[in-house]
Formats: sequence, structure tokens, C-alpha cells
Amino acid sequence: MYGFLNSQNAAEYERFVEAHENGSFMQSLAWANVKANWESEAIISRDDSGKIRGACLVLVKKIPLVKCAFLYAPRGPVCNFSDSEALSDIAAGIDILAKKYGAFAAMCDPPLGDDLDASALENAGFALRDIPEEHLIQCRFNYVLELKGKTLYEIYAGFKPDYRNRISKAERRGVWCEELRGEAAINALPDFYELMKQTGRRDGFPIRSLEYFARFLRSLGEHAALFMCYAKLGGVKTPLSGAIAVNYGKRFAYVYGASGDEHRELYPSYLMQWTMITAGHGRGDSVYDFGGVPFYHDETRREYGIYRFKKGFGGDVASFAGQFVKVYRPFLEKAAVIFAELQR
Repeated sequence: MYGFLNSQNAAEYERFVEAHENGSFMQSLAWANVKANWESEAIISRDDSGKIRGACLVLVKKIPLVKCAFLYAPRGPVCNFSDSEALSDIAAGIDILAKKYGAFAAMCDPPLGDDLDASALENAGFALRDIPEEHLIQCRFNYVLELKGKTLYEIYAGFKPDYRNRISKAERRGVWCEELRGEAAINALPDFYELMKQTGRRDGFPIRSLEYFARFLRSLGEHAALFMCYAKLGGVKTPLSGAIAVNYGKRFAYVYGASGDEHRELYPSYLMQWTMITAGHGRGDSVYDFGGVPFYHDETRREYGIYRFKKGFGGDVASFAGQFVKVYRPFLEKAAVIFAELQR
């Protein structure tokens, strides 16, 4: 049986998602607050005893010009993907939301590996779409480092020798990294944002607003942290690199990162990663997630540099199946795609 979120079951929903092995902070109710330009709903599936067995946060993007909406469950649903009853419940809930909002399609990109059976999700009406990597909403490939069962010494020993050397050099050259939460993180956010602007210009990508990052930190609350690397240069505390990270469940995730154009010989980004890995290990997290490594298999792509940097920390590539879509109104789907292209 399924139902929708209300004030009585919100805390129960959150406990289930955070504790589940497939749970993601993007399925947390807090994520709906981050995505302020979307509406949101949440579906809960229960077994015969009333215990939650599946959950799904659904973001709703209204498209007034073509009088329809798009439904998106980022890194959802949260359940065992072999549980056909839970997936059927969630699909039925999404069908109701599609009717309520006049949706042309619903999409999800669960943490379902290439090697897992997607038949239950497909039986629930969702078909895997063959979408070019550059058009995916969530990257299909993440770089992850297992922390569980390892000492910090063992983790550090797994780094490339020159990475260990750069971390040591950063410390010897006076770089330090601060973990900031709550209002301390908000107060330091302008330092991070200036670095983000430099990174966007240097690497040629658009960046989100300062207000977005503040909303991110406030919405995720105790789960979010800002890491900032500084050095005293000419007697002035100078920001060198920064990152926004999320600890949710047993996963510590690096979500946004930035570095300055100057003083790269101080290697702040290496020390920053080591500091975040150390923080995750200290919390008892099982995995440190470096985030996406798009086109990691193609050395000719500019994005390959992201993978080249991350792989020196001794982790592995985790691959996801991709985006699953259920279409309700095919003609409007085409119109919405055309509209989206015109807005680029």
C-alpha cells in the first residue's frame, strides 16, 4: 500500500531514507528546500505490517507555456530494487501525481548499478533511456573511496606517492583547512563564491548563485559543511580552495568544489580532499564520494582532467544505469523539449 507525505510521517520518511543503503541526500526532504524553483511531493510504500519499505521524493517542474509539468525523482526511488511491490506502489503514486500536475513524463535516476537487474523498475512502467552523457542530469559515473574497515594510515598509503607529497608540501607551506558548519559556513561563503567564480571562468562552465549555495547549506543543516583552505600570504588570510560536502547516512559526499587561479603551487585542493576524507572516516562513514567523473573513459575530453585528479586518491569508479523515463503525453514531451532548447 502507498500514501503521500504529511506532517505526521515526515520524520519517519527521513529516517527510512537516511538509513537505507540506497538512500541519497537528494531524496531527503531537505533537498526539496534546496530546489526552490520546483514543487515537491513524496510517496511512501508500506508493507502489510505498516512498515515503510520504499520512499520517493518527486520534484515537480511546471512548464506554463505548454501547460504541463515534468516529474523528477533525483537518485530515487529509495527501496530494494528487487522489491516489485514497493516499486509498483511508488509507480502508482507517481501516476497520481502525473494526473494531478498534467505531467508529460516522469524520470528517475536511481543508484542502480549497471550490473543490477532493472526489470522490476521496468515492470513498473519506467524504461531506460539511451541518453548521451553530456545531457544527463546526474552523472552516470562517480569516483568513490571505501573507508569502512580501513585505518587512516591505510587510506593515506593508497594515495599516489606524489599526492602524499603534495599534501605534506601544502601543510609545510602554511596551508590549513577549516571545516565550517551552520552560520560559520554561511559567513565564509563569500570566500568560497569568489573561488567558484574563478573556477567557472577558468573551466568554462556556468555557476550557481551565492543565494543558491546559502540555501543549500541552510536546507541541509547539520548534514552540510563548507571546507575552506587558507594560507597567510603577505600577512593576509587568503582563501585558496573550497568545497561544499554532505554527510548523509554512511556516505560523505563532495558536492561542489572551487579553487583560485593563483598559488596553485601550494596544493590546497590536495590537502582539502585529505581533510574531507579524514572527516568522513572520523564520523564512521563507509564511503567517501568524490562525485562525478564524466567521460572518465575518454582521455581526449576536457572533463577527463576531473577523473585524472580524483583517481590519484586510490578509489574506484562506480557506474549507474542512467535515466529511466515514463511518458504520459508523448506530444507534449516533444513540445517541452523544444521549449527547453529555445531557453538555452
